[in-house]
Amino acid sequence: MTLEHTLQKEIDESKKWLDRENDESVYKRDLEKRIELINWVLENMKNPGVEICGLIESKINEIILAINQTYSILEADKLHSELQILIGYCIKFALMKNKICGSIRNAMMDSVNFYKLRLL
Repeated sequence: MTLEHTLQKEIDESKKWLDRENDESVYKRDLEKRIELINWVLENMKNPGVEICGLIESKINEIILAINQTYSILEADKLHSELQILIGYCIKFALMKNKICGSIRNAMMDSVNFYKLRLL
């Protein structure tokens, strides 16, 4: 199964769960963001000149910067969810393409540090 088919299957699965979710919740918000980000990746994959892993890595770095610049735990939590989604797809993409994204490890460490700060 190609990466495109895998991502499309995940969109379909996320939409199925989104349709079942009636109340506004973090889970519903994350499903909506997941669908949005997968569509963004699929759209960028249509351009053969775009290095997807590098593009996702750039987006990850933007989100980390936004997390570091926010003073709102609610906003940081939304951004952190987005970060986790992107890291997951960057890893999946890297595994399928046998590549390693340079800042995945750093993004994961930032993610772990974010949770440590929340516990303080």
